[in-house]
Amino acid sequence: MKLLRLLFRNSPRALVGVMLLSFSSVLLSIGTIAFINLRLIAVGDRPGLALLQFGALLALLLLVASAAQVALHRLGHRFVYRLRRDLVKRLLDTDIQRLERLGGSRILASLSSDIRNITIAFVHLPELVYGLVLSLAAFAYLAWLSAPLFAVTLAWMGLTLAVGWLCVGRVNRHIRLLREAEDRLYRDYQALIDGRKELALNRERARRLYEEEFDADAEAYRHHVTRADIYNGLAGNWANIMVLGSIGLVFYCAGGLGWAGAATAATFALTVLFLRAPMIATVGSLPSLLAARVALDALEALELAPLRREFKAPAPAPAWQCLELRGVIYRYPGEGDEGGFDVGPLDLRIERGELLFLVGGNGSGKSTLARLLTGLYRPVAGQILLDGRALDEADWPAYRRLFSSVFTDFHLFARLLGPDGGEAEEGGPDRWLERLHLAHKVRHAGGRLLDTRYSQGQRKRLALLLAMLEERDILVLDEWAADQDPLFRRLFYRELLPQLKALGKTVLAITHDDHYFDQADRLLKMDGGRLVELTGEQRARASADALQAIGGPARALAAD
Repeated sequence: MKLLRLLFRNSPRALVGVMLLSFSSVLLSIGTIAFINLRLIAVGDRPGLALLQFGALLALLLLVASAAQVALHRLGHRFVYRLRRDLVKRLLDTDIQRLERLGGSRILASLSSDIRNITIAFVHLPELVYGLVLSLAAFAYLAWLSAPLFAVTLAWMGLTLAVGWLCVGRVNRHIRLLREAEDRLYRDYQALIDGRKELALNRERARRLYEEEFDADAEAYRHHVTRADIYNGLAGNWANIMVLGSIGLVFYCAGGLGWAGAATAATFALTVLFLRAPMIATVGSLPSLLAARVALDALEALELAPLRREFKAPAPAPAWQCLELRGVIYRYPGEGDEGGFDVGPLDLRIERGELLFLVGGNGSGKSTLARLLTGLYRPVAGQILLDGRALDEADWPAYRRLFSSVFTDFHLFARLLGPDGGEAEEGGPDRWLERLHLAHKVRHAGGRLLDTRYSQGQRKRLALLLAMLEERDILVLDEWAADQDPLFRRLFYRELLPQLKALGKTVLAITHDDHYFDQADRLLKMDGGRLVELTGEQRARASADALQAIGGPARALAAD
């Protein structure tokens, strides 16, 4: 099984120890049956001693079987813990492009449902391991007792397994379809949470989401989980009936056909009855084990970055005076048969300490340029150069350490971090809270914000606070001022940005605030995936009327 192979790969010694304990438990179980056959069915002249020995054997069996199950549970849940840690670490190491293609709902389904299914499988794994090993050992004992009766029993069990396997195949099919329906349900949940305001305002949209999307996906989930449970129940009932039927068959062959004595037939019946509970438990554990296999396949299908267990010691951010994009192209892949589209080629030269404004219509490529510049996206063509030297694969982690950012889809963390991930400078948060006009409202202690539930404009100010505490060279702000009130917007452009420039920061601000274009050292524009710079008369007109001026002629940026 895939789970056992993974366990062996991760903890070979521990798994071997657990299997030895399980094998010892099985031997004691078979020994208990043999003791009943040899000492208790035909009681000799010392029945008290036999009963005392039988009690000691049961106590030893309880101890060893419990130890085997406890050890396997501990091993399994430790494996799940490591799997969860490794999955999160791989997510942290995976490129943004891959995560965006996967989508949040699919990632959440893997972090929750897939890990949960694997955990449940390990709860049932001891039953499967014990049942399989016990069955093999018991059949070997039965073969030693009577080869003819064993052959009949084996053929009967073979028929039982063949029919049961057909049911298990149906269970496996429905569990795979169930996992696909679960992905769609998580997508619906995400739409419900992210779109809660729109759904509250538009009840018709809420009704259609509920009736046409969520209900269909929930119905598909119900259908497949019901079918999986039905086929699993049929397999369990079939196994139960066939096990009982094998007892009648054994007595008929032993007594009616004279293949064996009554004592041998009784031992066969006792052994089969002893196997009945483990075999039924094994069949009952199959759905969870099949679900775990599907979950492992789903985790592999994510195609995340290979596991690097430790965070490498961060390389220091490189010293620089000039950052250059030369012929950089980024390609968005298409969906299905549709072709993708390109952004670029982009040529841009940024000198240290410059204040740049970037304008452009929706979908023009502004955010893509920001992600390329910060190293979040890797170009498919072209080069990014620092002081004339092109970046290679080993340079990307250090290069990203040049940047702090507040993107439009930012997440506000509560932890306040200073340079290189250390604690924020004493008094630094309070100084920036004063500058951001939040000192009267925001409280922090122990290196954390005590609350993050503020308006969107205030949350953006706090995101800027976190970015400034990192003390990185380049700050990228994506529509940062869009959610600010007019007074603070003016303060941002007229006071805060000049302060950042005085601190030596290089700032790229994506903006549509044409009233403040005069604050920028340079005014850039994205249009249809191409980058141009507005200069001279075009820039003057842009400051007066951005919508009209941006559509006019512009000078393409030179690579040098």
